[in-house]
Amino acid sequence: MKYLDEFRDSELTHNLLREIERITTRPWVIMEICGGQTHSIMQNGIDRMLPQEIELVHGPGCPVCVTSLELVDKALAIASQPNVIFCSFGDMLRVPGSGRDLFSVRASGGQIRVVYSPMDAVKIAQQNPDKQVVFFAIGFETTGPANAMSVIQAKALGLKNFSILVSQVTVPPAMHAILGSPTNRVQGFLAAGHVCSVMGYWEYPPIAEKYRIPITVTGFEPIDLLNGVYLTVKQLEAGTHEVQNGYKRVVSYEGNKPAQAILSKTFEVCDRNWRGIGLIPDSGWRLRPEFADFDAEKRFDVGSIQTQESEICIAGKVLQGITKPPQCPAFGTLCTPENPLGATMVSSEGACSAYYRYSRNEG
Repeated sequence: MKYLDEFRDSELTHNLLREIERITTRPWVIMEICGGQTHSIMQNGIDRMLPQEIELVHGPGCPVCVTSLELVDKALAIASQPNVIFCSFGDMLRVPGSGRDLFSVRASGGQIRVVYSPMDAVKIAQQNPDKQVVFFAIGFETTGPANAMSVIQAKALGLKNFSILVSQVTVPPAMHAILGSPTNRVQGFLAAGHVCSVMGYWEYPPIAEKYRIPITVTGFEPIDLLNGVYLTVKQLEAGTHEVQNGYKRVVSYEGNKPAQAILSKTFEVCDRNWRGIGLIPDSGWRLRPEFADFDAEKRFDVGSIQTQESEICIAGKVLQGITKPPQCPAFGTLCTPENPLGATMVSSEGACSAYYRYSRNEG
């Protein structure tokens, strides 16, 4: 189990911590973009082991968390129809819409199925020609190729009863939105290794240059994360702003070119609303016109649904690194995993979920 043992080695961990402490001379705020990284940080106590001058804040890299409320409501409207089998990853079933969630629709008789791949939904469509099968295609660049392939496969099979509700978002525009905000606190980024495994990191040098901020591509194990912090702090202390690859065993500069070609064939860039954050220009993908027949939003005419975000939930501020979950008055009281106000509490990659599970008493 090389990548479980080697990258959790206690001696390497303590060596990295000593080096980080040695080079740190002033306070720094570093954001890890990915929700999976947030959970690894909290679970392994990395935030508590770092020097007090280093503050880790949590970015908008949880795909469930940033799926807009209006898209969740559109999913609910589609899933409630009697001739529909609505397929989704399990995390989305508990995400609250304006008044209910997909679990509630299933309890009321809706045909909601948890799948592990969009291709599972394609198979369900083949097996149920008398039903409309819809897959909730959420995610960042990591899930994009599989979602694209489901549409390509459905088209090749001539399926008339398969479509996807697209909630694809991309990381670089979100970084621009955070860094360009007057409330920004972020001084360095830990970039999501799995996103970069698909897209590479060729999009990041212009961001580093524009905002004069170091970015380190980082994995998910404790050693990966601590090495990412070390490389980022080293740059911050030196006043440099380059993009470094701290995840070379997985990530290359150019990324996965065949996967990128599939994405370009199937999707085109569009503006996208992010839950709790709002509209970020050019931050999403939608199906290209040649695949319009597989667009569930058009097929079921739910494009006009609009919503109003909760005034109580501050998930948007958490996702931008402005505040942390325990600072929310509703955290652990009005908002729990059993009764979530927002997706950050119910998602397995959500920051609120991580704090609730691993360190509820921390502020």
